[in-house]
Amino acid sequence: MHRILLIARRDYLATVRTKAFLVGLVVAPLLFGGGLLGVALLKAKPDIADRRVAIVDRSGTAAASIIQAAGEKSAREAVDKTTGRQVEPRYLFETVPADDRDANAQRLALSERVRGHQLYAFLEIVPRAGDPALRVSCYSEASGIDDARRWFDGPVTTGIQRARLVKLGVDPSLVGDLLTPVAVERLSLVTRDEKTGAIRKAHKKGELEGFAVPFGLMMLLGMIVLVGSSPMLPAVTEDKAQRIVEMLLGLATPWELMTGKVLAAVGISLTSSAFYVIGGTLALAGLGMIGMVPFALLPWFYVYLVADVVMLCAFAAALGSACSSPQDAQSLAVVLVAPVVIPYFLITPAMTQPNGALVTAASLFPPFAPMMMLVRQAMPGGVPAWQPWVALAGILAWTMLAVWAAARIFRVGILMQGKPPKIADMVRWAIRG
Repeated sequence: MHRILLIARRDYLATVRTKAFLVGLVVAPLLFGGGLLGVALLKAKPDIADRRVAIVDRSGTAAASIIQAAGEKSAREAVDKTTGRQVEPRYLFETVPADDRDANAQRLALSERVRGHQLYAFLEIVPRAGDPALRVSCYSEASGIDDARRWFDGPVTTGIQRARLVKLGVDPSLVGDLLTPVAVERLSLVTRDEKTGAIRKAHKKGELEGFAVPFGLMMLLGMIVLVGSSPMLPAVTEDKAQRIVEMLLGLATPWELMTGKVLAAVGISLTSSAFYVIGGTLALAGLGMIGMVPFALLPWFYVYLVADVVMLCAFAAALGSACSSPQDAQSLAVVLVAPVVIPYFLITPAMTQPNGALVTAASLFPPFAPMMMLVRQAMPGGVPAWQPWVALAGILAWTMLAVWAAARIFRVGILMQGKPPKIADMVRWAIRG
């Protein structure tokens, strides 16, 4: 044990004292969550400049209703009711008489106005016999994911419906009541307290509660696991190629050497996680959002973190011991990162159906269980009380098996030279030792 701790201490200090580690603490969140941060910053300072929109109404009956509906929506959403500040752009409409002689020339002229930034976009209403609109087209420079074009969907639909009702003879004063939308309140499922048996009432779901917390925990766990375990593979390969391992084996057994390196990686991961968890908690507290911190899940987070790092570092040490060059290690890196990367492809079903068959099975399958079970536990509805414990038992059993097999591979492969790694050879070393 003394030799194991000496090796772990040496590797830990050699890593945390480097500038690369300190820089990585800042750069890693930007690489993993930079896109989300950029979106948040853009939303924090939105473009609220007025947007001019032209309407070409070839029916002659729908433009006024659409402009009225758009004005009502803009009045509801453009200004924050609490602060009174403008938070969304206002849409200013102008009606352009339809040129039925050369519709294409008119579209070209309006497109040139959009390119010249005189207009943000223009709408064209194409009627059919007896109906104000057969088709409504929106022309703009924005891409297909532009939110502004989706903004028109509601006012256009409401305006066309109003025009149709008025055409059918409905009193215009009643149209507003008929078309008033009904908001659907999103609530969590009703649950029963396992200890008292009392029925817990459903609570309102929020965007941050339903997405940001589970996704943030998953991103944090995956980032720390990758940052903590991925350097193990090239480090072991490099030590082996430079014959450093041969000198170390004169002082410690292969098991002690591998165990020390794994413990060092666990210490590095715990250091990184403490930095992010404490920093994130203080940041949310400063923003008055301390309620978003999932304190009840932090013990599970650290259990999953330690198990995942131990498992992947043991695999990395075993793979690195079988490689004779950094090029061989690069070809096997995909095997190491697969248990972390694959759960990201399941994030959508995990968010939409956290208790679905696919997501439940993935959260109970040991290689994917740490990340998938953490996401499900962070969802508003939670998971059945027995599932995290079953997943934890599987994770511990899988980790012990992985460490045992990796130690046997490491013991044989660490002294092998000049032979490219083969999966069949590593399986044989794990079985026979």
